[in-house]
Amino acid sequence: MKVLLDECLPRRLKHDLGGHQVFTVPEMGWAGIKNGALLRLIQDAAFDVFVTIDGNLIYQQNLKTVHPAIVVLSAPHNTLESLRPLAPEILAAF
Repeated sequence: MKVLLDECLPRRLKHDLGGHQVFTVPEMGWAGIKNGALLRLIQDAAFDVFVTIDGNLIYQQNLKTVHPAIVVLSAPHNTLESLRPLAPEILAAF
């Protein structure tokens, strides 16, 4: 699967999602792009999954017409230490 990690997630989290092509928003040159435009770029670039911790995304965007799938993480912080334990659940969601 082709996976994109949101810029609010630590870049090193990609190493915990082995077996997939994982990119980060900054690696794609899309840092700072607002969610609506970012979702269009993600779709145009044929990503299968977008992973974020932005729980407001579901309230800000009409996600019924959006491809790729979106995985919204729930953690106390967006640090690698807080998110790394979620890696098995993230992979299972894929």
